Amino acid sequence: MLTVDQFNFKGEKALIRVDFNVPLDAEYTIKDDSRIKAAVPTIQKILNDGGACILMSHLGRPKEGPTEKYSLKHIVQRVQDLTGAKVHFAADCMGEAALKLSAELPAGEILLLENLRFYKEEEKGDQAFAEKLAQYGSFYVNDAFGTAHRAHASTAVVAQFFKGKKCFGYVMANELANADKVIKSPERPFTAIVGGAKVSDKLLIIENLMSIANNIIIGGGMAYTFAKAQGGQIGKSLCEDDRMPLTLELIEKAKAKGVNLYLPVDSKIADNFSNDANTAFANNDQIASDFMGLDIGPKAIATFCDVIKQSKTVLWNGPMGVFEMSQFEQGTKAVAEAVVAMTQSGGFSLIGGGDSAAAIHQFGFADEVSYVSTGGGALLEYFEGKELPGVKAILD
Repeated sequence: MLTVDQFNFKGEKALIRVDFNVPLDAEYTIKDDSRIKAAVPTIQKILNDGGACILMSHLGRPKEGPTEKYSLKHIVQRVQDLTGAKVHFAADCMGEAALKLSAELPAGEILLLENLRFYKEEEKGDQAFAEKLAQYGSFYVNDAFGTAHRAHASTAVVAQFFKGKKCFGYVMANELANADKVIKSPERPFTAIVGGAKVSDKLLIIENLMSIANNIIIGGGMAYTFAKAQGGQIGKSLCEDDRMPLTLELIEKAKAKGVNLYLPVDSKIADNFSNDANTAFANNDQIASDFMGLDIGPKAIATFCDVIKQSKTVLWNGPMGVFEMSQFEQGTKAVAEAVVAMTQSGGFSLIGGGDSAAAIHQFGFADEVSYVSTGGGALLEYFEGKELPGVKAILD
């Protein structure tokens, strides 16, 4: 795998695709800068070599061109603070002004381009748009794992203009190395924890994990589709009726492959989707008609945590309940604590981006697990066995 470690960037202008898609509040203050921090080692390696960095990223999902709340100008100061380098800003990622700024950028300094998604050509993977981006740099570095599953201009198309002068940054390299550690050579027992709202979102990853994992734990809203498919009463709980036959197939597939599939036996239920709702506990197949399951219950917590603590490798993708509400965070928090305990006793834990990463940060455990992925969708597709366009573009 070609990484920035294999090159000296003295005199180079490195065009780096970073993932600075960070959450901003109403005053445009950054709420979580972990994605910016993750990119700093790659940036500093290039600057220390005597190179300059041209950073390109998206922010949010702007629909109609330039939008104030999606402008990357709001993060310029934080990038400067975290890198310790002077940061220039191109108010348009296209055009003569940006080209002039990149051409005149001194070694040891940074140019941040405005949001790539202000142009529809970015998400369309437009060749001409990518060729214009390529003019800003002499070397291409992809360090945006969070968008590696997208065949966008800046992630998959631009790389073709840098024959022999392209590589992965540290974020991409670490993401792939840690994912491969779980997929290709897990220490056993290997337990995959799969949560979230919908079976349809996680169907492919569960199927793929059947060939790798010893144990698969299912939690979150998707568990109620399994419960109803087996004849249970789930009240107002989330359910994808059209996916019920598939859940029964997964149960049979697990048995055939000798994989232990753990479904929650009980839930914390509520009469409303609210932190102020009336709550109770019920078995997953005996939820009253006017209640819904919003978290796993104490019996499920005990079983799941026991399995996790006896594991040597854990992949966690998706919460156990509506952890954003304090009433229904117990299941997700208990699982997080069990993953931390397993890690502390010598195991390897990979937290699979998205809501799992948000939960591990919320509970303050990010530094107590082996690796927290920055890419939810990208990691999911990698575990589904799909080829990531942003990875392929560097390897070609």
